[in-house]
Amino acid sequence: MVTLDSIRTPIAADLVAFEEFLRSRFSSDGKLMSEMLEYVLTTHGKNIRPIIVMLASALTSSANLREWKEGERCCTKRTYLAALMVEMLHTASLIHDDVIDNSDTRRGRPSINALWQSRNAVVLGDYLLARTMSLGMESAQYDLVSHIVGSVATLCEGEILQSQHTGDKSTTRASYLEIIYKKTASLISVSASAGAVSIGASREDVEQMRRFGEALGMAFQIQDDILDYSRCSKTGKPANNDLREGKITLPLIEVLEQCSSAERLQLLDKLSQCATDESAVDFLQGVVEATGGLAMAARTMRTYIDRATAILARYADSPYRTALVNLCAFVAERDR
Repeated sequence: MVTLDSIRTPIAADLVAFEEFLRSRFSSDGKLMSEMLEYVLTTHGKNIRPIIVMLASALTSSANLREWKEGERCCTKRTYLAALMVEMLHTASLIHDDVIDNSDTRRGRPSINALWQSRNAVVLGDYLLARTMSLGMESAQYDLVSHIVGSVATLCEGEILQSQHTGDKSTTRASYLEIIYKKTASLISVSASAGAVSIGASREDVEQMRRFGEALGMAFQIQDDILDYSRCSKTGKPANNDLREGKITLPLIEVLEQCSSAERLQLLDKLSQCATDESAVDFLQGVVEATGGLAMAARTMRTYIDRATAILARYADSPYRTALVNLCAFVAERDR
């Protein structure tokens, strides 16, 4: 199985430099804010989005067509800034999500709201958004700011749309795909295209990276929704949480589209009981597994992976292209 370490290899030196770049730009004189920032900066995940920014930047940069040498850095500070912006937008959105969902954990560790109360978590999320935009404006990187800032509104629209459809028994494949595009794929898409923008790539390359990131992001979220049904997944989240929250995601949609009207009504009735009845959760989880909902959702996910790898095939062979192809495989195979 592909590992993140192998994907990071061509930009390993850049990721070290990026962490220093990130930490040096987020500090506060206040004790509480400093504690929260330190916690966020040491628990901000796998760096998937910064990895995408840097690899897309390297892939579309003519300066990186020479042979790669271990230990070399291939990205500029402008690319680090693009990576910082998308990662902190993502982090702020997760902090706000945890407040909305009243979640006590994030990636297996206590959430910000659990440690410092919801009101402080909201302010921290707002601070990260404001500081991120300020960094771009202070350094006069107006093209990067304008390219990335629209994703904030898209993320908010996605959150509202998901809220609107939670518990809504009329959720369709089309509405589901719109939600996951806005909540997940849009920011991964911007990560890839911002990497190209950061090195002054052509409009064509920026668009190709946008399309690549969108396809990868759709696959990423579908796989996340598949893993939610897997009792053996290592996501750090309880299995079947989407069912308990009344969310209809692709594995269940695949089943609902295949069954009769009477069966559909029965399944939707069970869904309405999931918030308070674990037997209803177990029943739906079993039905989705037994009737092939997970396998059908996985096939849909693979179509997006294939779309992403087809875009990468247009570029010359390089360690950066290989790493992005491997990232596609990692997204499809991941269990956490």
